[in-house]
Amino acid sequence: MHPREQTIFALSSGRPPSAIAIVRVSGPKAGVALEKLAGKIPFPRTATRALICDGKGQAIDDAIMLWFPGPASATGEDVAEFHIHGGRAVLASLFAALSAIEDVRAAEPGEFTRRAFENGKLDLTEAEGLDDLIHADTDRQRRQALRQLKGLLGDRARDWRREIIDASALIEAGIDFSDEGDVSSELIAPALGRVKALLGEIKEVLAAEGKAERLRDGLIVAIAGPPNVGKSTLMNQLARREVAIVSPHAGTTRDIIEVQLDLDGYPVTVIDTAGIRETDDPVEQEGVRRARWRAAEADLVLWLTDADDGMKGHQGSAPIWLVRNKIDLGDAANGKANAAREFRISAVRGDGLADLVEALVHFAQDFFGSVEAGLITRERQRRLLGDTAAALERSLDVNLGAAGQGDELVAEDLRSAVYCLGRLLGRVDVEDILDVIFRDFCIGK
Repeated sequence: MHPREQTIFALSSGRPPSAIAIVRVSGPKAGVALEKLAGKIPFPRTATRALICDGKGQAIDDAIMLWFPGPASATGEDVAEFHIHGGRAVLASLFAALSAIEDVRAAEPGEFTRRAFENGKLDLTEAEGLDDLIHADTDRQRRQALRQLKGLLGDRARDWRREIIDASALIEAGIDFSDEGDVSSELIAPALGRVKALLGEIKEVLAAEGKAERLRDGLIVAIAGPPNVGKSTLMNQLARREVAIVSPHAGTTRDIIEVQLDLDGYPVTVIDTAGIRETDDPVEQEGVRRARWRAAEADLVLWLTDADDGMKGHQGSAPIWLVRNKIDLGDAANGKANAAREFRISAVRGDGLADLVEALVHFAQDFFGSVEAGLITRERQRRLLGDTAAALERSLDVNLGAAGQGDELVAEDLRSAVYCLGRLLGRVDVEDILDVIFRDFCIGK
């Protein structure tokens, strides 16, 4: 039996132990599993209490079960759910009982969602949105993922694909009537007009700066500067926990320490880097090299100092904020530096930190802009939309460059555009990328 024809099961709730655990079963033997373990198949979509037992008649748990006959289910197949007590022993017994049923096996990561995709319950952009929703750490990430799951890009792509197919049909008809000049031009001209309008819509989507894509990964803020100026202390203050070693000795931080923050719903990764200075220690030299590299790659650099030394040693094009630390000791200098903004804080006492955090929130707001307006959330989506736009441009160039000739080439370019949108939605020739997408899902989803 092909693996996709087998029945699969997995824990679809949180890690045990827990008060309640949900075990989902999907496939042609889902009903059989209910009959063997609970003695009956309940009324569809109605929670039913039952004593579930293993193949030897030994009781496993007093549970709630649900039955979703396909195709009206999450995967499009017959689906059963067991809501049991979330102890490890209970789960182990239920898994053993399910595995004892012929052609029933444990699911692979993402296999439930992949079956839903293959059965037409969601397209590939919606599957990607579901994955993003599961991994969302902040409210804005959640909102963006939910919009994608509800068809933010998929619905537009389906509309574009349908209109290109309609235009292509007119082009094909014009080719069939090419010996009747008036008929051919009457069909092809409006088709190309619509193609031009569609190209404008897609280019407008591509013109967005990719901030919606960046929202998945978050804003990168590097804390940099010379040794022993309080970088690790500032990191701990922002994280509100001890994540970095605080020591009076220079060169304590030898590697890069990262912490993820949620600032007003925006994901922000703060990096504590090694103190930048000249040193003979080879380990510290490597730390300084990495610090310079990460600071250069960051979206914003907080250059921390307690003296009037400017920003010596910094390289990179990211905006720089000068943060003068240790105002509680009177050590923070008042000198000028070439920075976009300047702050005076005490990382130990917390003086000035509220203003710094507020400024970071405003920076994140400006950086991401209106991510609600962005349709593209992944590089794969941007690449395929770019290929679609290129094909549409070629179709218009062929017609304009050949004074109405070469209609077969126009039709071929439109077929290429339709194909690219089909790949975006996962409806044509995407077997090579499905494993990459669905392997990142958790087991049971």
